Amino acid sequence: MKLFASTDSPRPRTVPAAFSTAASAVVLLCIAAAFALLIGRVAYLQTLGRQRTILQAERQQHLVQTLHARRGSIFDRNGLVMAGTIQRRALFIDPKFMLDVFQEDGKSLVDLDREMARLAFLIDRDPFELSQLVGDKSTSRYVKVADSLDDNVVDAIRKLDLPGIVLEPMDIREYPMGSIASHVLGGMRADGVGLEGVEYQFEKQLRGKDGFKRSLKDARRRAIGTAAEDFLPPVNGTHVILSIDSSIQLIAEQELAATCQQFRARAGETIVMDPHTGEILAMANWPTFNPANLEDSRPETRRNRCVTDPYEPGSTIKPFIVGPALAARRTRPTDLFRINGPYKSPLRAKLVTDVHYYGELALWDVVVKSSNIGMVMLSERLGAERLHDAIRSFGFGKATHVDLPGEDPGLVNPLKKWTRPSVVSVAMGYELMVTPLQLVRAAAAYANGGRLVQPTILHGTLDAEGKLQRRQPETAPQAIDATTAQQIRRIMADVVVRGTGQRARSEQWNIFGKTGTAHTARGGSYNESNYTSSFVGGAPFENPRLVVAVVIHDPDKSVAHFGGTVSAPAAKGILERSLAYLQVPPSPLLNPPPAQIAAVLHAFDPELYQRHPPKPGSQVSARE
Repeated sequence: MKLFASTDSPRPRTVPAAFSTAASAVVLLCIAAAFALLIGRVAYLQTLGRQRTILQAERQQHLVQTLHARRGSIFDRNGLVMAGTIQRRALFIDPKFMLDVFQEDGKSLVDLDREMARLAFLIDRDPFELSQLVGDKSTSRYVKVADSLDDNVVDAIRKLDLPGIVLEPMDIREYPMGSIASHVLGGMRADGVGLEGVEYQFEKQLRGKDGFKRSLKDARRRAIGTAAEDFLPPVNGTHVILSIDSSIQLIAEQELAATCQQFRARAGETIVMDPHTGEILAMANWPTFNPANLEDSRPETRRNRCVTDPYEPGSTIKPFIVGPALAARRTRPTDLFRINGPYKSPLRAKLVTDVHYYGELALWDVVVKSSNIGMVMLSERLGAERLHDAIRSFGFGKATHVDLPGEDPGLVNPLKKWTRPSVVSVAMGYELMVTPLQLVRAAAAYANGGRLVQPTILHGTLDAEGKLQRRQPETAPQAIDATTAQQIRRIMADVVVRGTGQRARSEQWNIFGKTGTAHTARGGSYNESNYTSSFVGGAPFENPRLVVAVVIHDPDKSVAHFGGTVSAPAAKGILERSLAYLQVPPSPLLNPPPAQIAAVLHAFDPELYQRHPPKPGSQVSARE
């Protein structure tokens, strides 16, 4: 047994030299990495991070505001406002900033609710709802709570002096005439961009150019100063003056709506044009809409069918075939055509028919009585090439390039696509498509001496000094010689006196025109239920001031469907009321046709040229 413990202590453990070296290396690497990160951070802060830091400081110290340009107004040709912009304010709140300020000022949520109640009263919102919105969006920085605030409300809100309140200017587009000329004007999208019509077509001019203001702000985000170089004023939009006369526009819309409702039609269009300048004085579609409430209308209702929807014109095409035929001396007004019954054309198997068979009709009366058979015989004499050239010479099948969006060029097939029956079909106003605008433009050529004017909806613009800059008229090509234009216009005057357009006859002015009634294709084939009823013409005959086209789609056949019954009275109403508004003197009595022509006309009665309303039942029914 050992009485004393051993005095030998245990030998200390030694660390291997290799391990000590590795640990030192790791420590040095960590220190080097830390220094590298610090150097990288410093480099970042001095380069890329510096710019970011500066921008962040700028945002904290400065307030940048967009100064919105005011959209230009749209006026009619007489200076009446059709579309204008008024400025209102939209109210936004910054919930996070608002809560932070209240906490810094030692205010409670009860104080916040009290302030929200005062604000809610001014903007007509529920106080509890507004307070809850601030709480739910406590981390948000930009919440819209009201718009379209007038100046009185804005002043009252500013007096509250609430933190985190932003009143942004907003433009409200107003249409003081309601639905008048809605298809011409178009409307505005929710983001303030023009949608359809003039608002879309002249978006660049109307919009203007926004400016900006960069202000130094205080802790409550209130502007306290702006340097001169930090202010760029907005450039307001250009004011646009339309060729539309709002009084004539109202007349056209009233007559069109009354006609469509009377004959229970699906839709209708009408255009009134100055035949000498091509300026459109009225352009209407039915049904209509209010451009201030686009969300209440459908896209198909807003479509301006006067320029976007071509249709088969039926017999309204006849004057534009007869005119070139006379000019080329392929026929004369006294040429007779035998119309004893259905006609078998050598160009197609199906018989050509008329509602009435007159025995013999002079070319003059082929137009006046709207004979399909006579037109087919004339077109056979012309041949496909001359017939095609005649149609194209009046601009059919080509866009008019009117200053409105969505124009359809219509359809006149290339000659190489014509078949033998095409001559027959085109002679009766089928196998081609025209827009109401193309039709009224072609009629203007017979009213102004043969010139094919450029249609326009723009009368001019107002410059920065408020001076009217008129649109420069374009040179109008000659569609037909002046002598022939006068001759066709005289034949069209007889259409109204003793032909298919007698219901367009006026007791004050001599109206000239042509009726049309065309079957409408449904499902790839024509039927006996759907028609397009139309009238194109103008007045006064001796010195035309206006030309008009009225096109009615699918009138109820059980009521009436012929163009002379449906569309001619509407054209008369538009012309009579518009000429009275323009204070055009009444016309002298229309002279009867020359004796050599009168001698070959069907049942010619010179007494018809004495002014009196047509007798009941005297309307000539024809498939115009």
